Amino acid sequence: MLHYALVFLVIAVIAALLGFTGIAGTAAWIAKVLFVLFLILAVIAFFRRTS
Repeated sequence: MLHYALVFLVIAVIAALLGFTGIAGTAAWIAKVLFVLFLILAVIAFFRRTS
């Protein structure tokens, strides 16, 4: 999931450099959502492993 977040971040940066602001904004939003989801799942996995 972290891999997909980084892929969408790269897509957002490239789209922003080329002037495609709509695509860049959407890709950045998807990257943020995937990163937050990754963080939530990582914390859950950490606490399940320690208990």
